[in-house]
Amino acid sequence: MPKAMTFTRGSIIYFEGDRDDRVYILQKGLITLTSIDVESNAPVTENITAGEFFGVKSALGHFPREETATALYDSICITMSVSEFENVFSSNKALIMKMLRVFSGQLRQIHRQTEDILKKDKSVNLQEGMYSVIKAFESEESWQSCSDVCKTYLLTYPSAGNKTEVEKIFKIASARAKSEGVSAAMSYGDESPDIPAFFNLPAFKRFAKTYKNGQVIITEFQHGDSFYLIQAGKVQLVKCVNGVNKNLDILKPGEFMGEMAILDNSPRSATCIASGPVECLEFNKANFEQLITGNPQIALILLKLFCKRIYDQKRRLKILVIKDSQARIADVFCMLDDLNPTDRPDGRRKFSLTISDVAHWAGYQVQQASDEIARLTSSHKIEVFDNYINVHNINDMRRIVETRSQIRQA
Repeated sequence: MPKAMTFTRGSIIYFEGDRDDRVYILQKGLITLTSIDVESNAPVTENITAGEFFGVKSALGHFPREETATALYDSICITMSVSEFENVFSSNKALIMKMLRVFSGQLRQIHRQTEDILKKDKSVNLQEGMYSVIKAFESEESWQSCSDVCKTYLLTYPSAGNKTEVEKIFKIASARAKSEGVSAAMSYGDESPDIPAFFNLPAFKRFAKTYKNGQVIITEFQHGDSFYLIQAGKVQLVKCVNGVNKNLDILKPGEFMGEMAILDNSPRSATCIASGPVECLEFNKANFEQLITGNPQIALILLKLFCKRIYDQKRRLKILVIKDSQARIADVFCMLDDLNPTDRPDGRRKFSLTISDVAHWAGYQVQQASDEIARLTSSHKIEVFDNYINVHNINDMRRIVETRSQIRQA
């Protein structure tokens, strides 16, 4: 049962880094949340007033608290477990949409911070941005993806000044994609999807879409009017930065994509590509609110997804603000360990990634990442293989990050 807790002026409700699965709603008084901005390292404060929730993201995502909560005046808070919060959340349509939009906005802001760090040219418009996606796929010879984005570009900008050039790229990419074909041996893999059973009802069959390997489901810089639930297969998220597609994430069955554009009416922030055959349910903007508020389970899945993505993206942003190149590379391994922890006492970790993947995470060119990885290899801290990298002791990576960060600050 939810219960009331009284906090006197100056009391700490919880500290940053605490693990606590309680959700709070302020009934009386004033609470301030204090955190440190990842990019500027400056303190950030947010005041919570009566009737507002706090502590939701870390509780739902089972992550450490991202801020310290302090009572500015004598305050009374209602505390509840995650399951109790879900019961309240599910029955309140206004709260559902408000929280989804707030979390969507927070995730969008983190994406913008990441983009500001990585991009040299911040003035790119949507048309130029989509064209850069075409050129990136052409450069890496991802012909199916290149063909799909060309088609979207020509439909979106039928009078573009570079229409003839894009048509030429489209023709070449389509021909090469057709000649390459898709291996019939490809399967959906052995993932165990966490998908509510009601999505398998006949009523949802009309929303079903299928994609083959390399097909683009969502194009970065495109205005979106639909979002997707992955039922089978995997989807790769990439972002075009300085003319190069950088890997953001791999989405698996049970996850949504494209929901941010629906919630805040903004252009797509990444390109979503089928990594092997993919089955999705596609929902449009017109029925989004009705679908969400009429099916609380979907809303809760989305809310938890935002919690995870916000946490993950903040952790990735921390890498990009590190100035020391070796510390930044080392923190890539620390991040992957944070997101997928193990209990091995010897600290040995095996990561299924290549030097190119490490470069993407670190925001470096492959050669720069390769040089730093070579230094780590020569000091016997890691071993590099074709499709994976062994870290002999993850604590060595943490020491590199901590030590070099202290030197830089000094």
